[in-house]
Amino acid sequence: PALLLPPDAEKTPDYWNEGARKRLESVLASQLAAQRAKNMILFMGDGMGLSTMSAARIYKGQLAGSSGEESVLAMETFPHVALAKTYTIDRQVPDSAGTGTAYLCGVKTNAKTLGLSGAAIYGKCCTTFGNEVDSILHRARLSAYAHSASRSWYADANMPKEALRDGCKDIAYQLVHNTDINVILGGGRMYMTPRQTPDPEYPEDSAQNGTRKDGLNLIAKWLSSKQGARYVWDKKGLDAVEADSVSHLMGLFEPKDMKYELNRNASTDPSIVEMTEKAIRILRRNPNGFFLFVEDDLIPCAGGRIDHGHHNGRAKQALMEAVMLDRAVARAGELTSPSDTLTVVTADHSHVFTFGGNTLRGTSIFGLAPKKAKDKRAYTSILYGNGPGYSIRDGGRPAASLPAAEDKDYRQQAAVPLETETHSGEDVVVLARGPMAHLFHGVQEQHYIAHAMAYAACLEPYAAEPGCRAARRASSGTQCFPQPLLTLLALCVAAYMVGG
Repeated sequence: PALLLPPDAEKTPDYWNEGARKRLESVLASQLAAQRAKNMILFMGDGMGLSTMSAARIYKGQLAGSSGEESVLAMETFPHVALAKTYTIDRQVPDSAGTGTAYLCGVKTNAKTLGLSGAAIYGKCCTTFGNEVDSILHRARLSAYAHSASRSWYADANMPKEALRDGCKDIAYQLVHNTDINVILGGGRMYMTPRQTPDPEYPEDSAQNGTRKDGLNLIAKWLSSKQGARYVWDKKGLDAVEADSVSHLMGLFEPKDMKYELNRNASTDPSIVEMTEKAIRILRRNPNGFFLFVEDDLIPCAGGRIDHGHHNGRAKQALMEAVMLDRAVARAGELTSPSDTLTVVTADHSHVFTFGGNTLRGTSIFGLAPKKAKDKRAYTSILYGNGPGYSIRDGGRPAASLPAAEDKDYRQQAAVPLETETHSGEDVVVLARGPMAHLFHGVQEQHYIAHAMAYAACLEPYAAEPGCRAARRASSGTQCFPQPLLTLLALCVAAYMVGG
């Protein structure tokens, strides 16, 4: 591909000076939004570390025909920024379950456990009871979602006999029975239906059949427990749902994972942008407010799969997912107001993903470094510290080449051979806009995110803080949000589970 050159205007000092002046004037004119939040939206890009955000910014610009580096993600326009430390109680480099418990429940815990304190032991069902911790969902509507000693217990078929005997429930079961969530959109149909139940989209493929051993049809159970509830399984069905006509909507669009955006059939499967829009249009009808959680990679319900792309060493898939998450952020901003909606964008952890090699301005983010390596072979700007991209042929590293490196499924090279690329342990960015967004500043422990959001919305344990009494009167209820609508978007069956 041709090198995209920067505009000539950038060669003059006036260009940069004027741009900085405008930014200064904008910051100086801004005011802190100290009122309480009516609505809360949390966007979680699984594995969306700072290097991923930077590369996605360039990719976004290059998709639009520019050199890319000067592009701006929608999330980057948020005025308040913090860093979050992602370690878990037992690990320097975290997983998605432990970090999910931190940013949603407000306490750090051990890796591979979710909705439980650090007293719980991974895989030990009996350590669940008494160690449950409440999520923001609980604080918003005095309900809770999943508490599990293993993030891998998607359905009862995935649980050991000992755990079932001890009374633990799988995460799909908890989704339907533990909390009243108004909008559930994502994938994971097979974990909701009895074994051998044909999938509506792939009825001839027995590998996509339901997996539950207990004979329960959790979709039917959910529908029967909520008046006027709707269930859809494809884009056509989602498009047909009138936002003004339903208060409860479940949409499960794949047996397991949602497809990567670059692989998605746009006529049958909705995008994360479309799911976000439908959820907000339903939720914003409630005068008491709503809490929306948009998570891009908690399988089996991923609406986007940044984390999976990185684990597979396929950077183009990962970066397209990050671009799509940012488009969902932008669309949410168009459908809500920063005057009453606190929007937070962050990641649970990062990856051993980087780009470098002294590449020239405007070089494709998936292109080659301008000079060959010491082994006299070309290499891509994007590289992984470890993962499946490690390769030795004829005693050496194979040379990277174009156009192969631009393919959506190309695996960038890795330094250490592993079946799957790993997370990394550095801090992640937290960006915020709206009421009390200034609470997100400095370098914080990751569990602080849940506390700052709870404070902003007058939720427990901060319901009695200054300013909350007026908020409660305004909502005509006993709490700031007596009955807010809740939704987990792209978090349908499994919370804080696999994603690395």
